[in-house]
Amino acid sequence: MPTIFTRIINGELPGRFLWRDDDCVAFLSINPLRPGHTLVVPRAEIDHWVDLPVEANVQLMRVAHAIGAAQMEAFHPARVGLIIAGLEVPHVHLHVVPIEREHDLSFANADLAPSAADLDDAAQRLRSALRAQGASAVSD
Repeated sequence: MPTIFTRIINGELPGRFLWRDDDCVAFLSINPLRPGHTLVVPRAEIDHWVDLPVEANVQLMRVAHAIGAAQMEAFHPARVGLIIAGLEVPHVHLHVVPIEREHDLSFANADLAPSAADLDDAAQRLRSALRAQGASAVSD
């Protein structure tokens, strides 16, 4: 049975995509810890990041780096946090989160009902920042 991320990647479930390439995608979290919280997900449905080929991990980190730089430009946080937890969905994913303090990385802070307008605004701001960086895999 496909994971929820595979279903989002395949268009069976909605997602606010920021990035799409042959190896991975990036889309906004539906339960963001902070505005702009993005998930970077390989297309390959692999449960644990240590089971990914090294090259796939490198590509995920490249995309997370681009997303993080876009978050810095779009939201001006103190830092961008990166989490590889992998307990909630059995499909590798990196959480890239603009933060002001370490506490912002707690999943207890997740917004369980973000407004569509807020998510759309975050997606637009991040896509614009990615395009300004010269990224070629920005999703519409």
